[in-house]
Amino acid sequence: MNAAMESTFDLLQLLAQMFVFAIGVAFLVAVILFVIDRTQTGDAVRRNYPVIGRFRHLFSELGEFFRQYFFAMDREEMPFNRAQREWVARAALGKSNTISFGSTRNINAVGTPIFVNDPYPPLDNQFAASEPLIIGPGAKIPFSAPSFFNLSGMSYGALSRPAVQALSRGCKEAGIWMNTGEGGLSPYHLEGGCDIVFQIGTAKYGVRSEDGGLCDDKLRKVAAHENVRMFELKLAQGAKPGKGGILPGEKVSAEIAEIRGIREGESSLSPNRHREIGNNEELLDMIQRIREVSRKPVGIKIVVGSPDHIRDLFGAIQKRGAEAAPDFITIDGGEGGTGAAPMPLMDLVGMTIREALPRVADLRAEFGLTDRIRLIASGKLINPGDVAWALAAGADFVVSARGFMFSLGCIQALKCSKNTCPTGITTHDPRFQKGLVPESKFKRVAQYAKGIVKEVEVISHSVGVSEPRMLRRHHVRLVLDSGRSERMNKVYPEAG
Repeated sequence: MNAAMESTFDLLQLLAQMFVFAIGVAFLVAVILFVIDRTQTGDAVRRNYPVIGRFRHLFSELGEFFRQYFFAMDREEMPFNRAQREWVARAALGKSNTISFGSTRNINAVGTPIFVNDPYPPLDNQFAASEPLIIGPGAKIPFSAPSFFNLSGMSYGALSRPAVQALSRGCKEAGIWMNTGEGGLSPYHLEGGCDIVFQIGTAKYGVRSEDGGLCDDKLRKVAAHENVRMFELKLAQGAKPGKGGILPGEKVSAEIAEIRGIREGESSLSPNRHREIGNNEELLDMIQRIREVSRKPVGIKIVVGSPDHIRDLFGAIQKRGAEAAPDFITIDGGEGGTGAAPMPLMDLVGMTIREALPRVADLRAEFGLTDRIRLIASGKLINPGDVAWALAAGADFVVSARGFMFSLGCIQALKCSKNTCPTGITTHDPRFQKGLVPESKFKRVAQYAKGIVKEVEVISHSVGVSEPRMLRRHHVRLVLDSGRSERMNKVYPEAG
């Protein structure tokens, strides 16, 4: 018994010594930090409140995560709230998105779309079904696009290898196209076997000549891939109009450098515009050149700053003839996303898709180009209601990037440009990439796309049309600042 008591006493004594030692170390560290904080001149809070002032930075860093998980309501967060993300998550897992009790959406918010249900909708066996649509009927190799909902541009480089692999396989499974983004065509885009839209950015990665111009031989080589169906000439992006793409140096691996034709480890900054394109005439010349070399449909990606610019472009097309027109125009809203962009451009430049799309659709009709130019809508359209609204407003197709990122498992950590994405989607660190397994994630990509199409068809069936592209503005009411709603064709009268 005495031996046991002595052993217990010795253990307590050891614990006490360890505690005192720990206190001593903590005190020493605090003293060192006190001296550092008091003598540094860069941070006023730490200088005035040594040691304690450090907690402010810590809590500021952790604040966004605490808000996301514990404090924010389902419809409060930005850029995407929990309700939006969870719809994508359920669709990606193939789960039902049927809910109970009542909507959590504030339907009184100005601009909220409310679909006009038909008093005598089609019977269930007359369900609204999607149909393919041809893009570039005048091209030597036109493209019959199977789906109205597709994957928007995200480059290999901005995205990781397993993310591109999963997206490629998922797009094939769902029967939708995949836009390469401006980073060029990688083997991982091709390995899934999906339809591909090759984006030509201002730096012309993948089709770039030695002097930074467009190389016809490289363009012809890319076009030779059967899966490459169209080319998109990117003039601007919603998150950074007037600014070229930004790929931080830590994400430029040897492989990405080879695909893009840049130096490994150095930041890749695209020019703010195509140097060959300074006006509408030069733009139409470039479109025609790419179409002749590739033999495939060619379109442009723009951000609308003023409808006057679109009117001028359509006027230039009218003078040359409809055959000179781009085969499609992708309209990216000023609220669009990206991996890296200056905050003023992301927050303050470019019309939103909610305003730009109906205005461009009206101008297209006014100039008699509705059957010639397909409109593709982009910009935070990740749920069925957003997609159905865009089709009703005048879009022929809708594309999403971040919706598909959520389907891969994105948690909106807002670390896309830091190479530390915890889900492995936007990082080239093998430690994080191992969390993203393409062999299982591609199924989520496909199920998300199929879920969007299915529920947009549900909305179409409810309003009484037989195909989602038959949605029109009179099928939607918009909530006004008076609190009342008005048909969208009254707010934005349809031209033509």
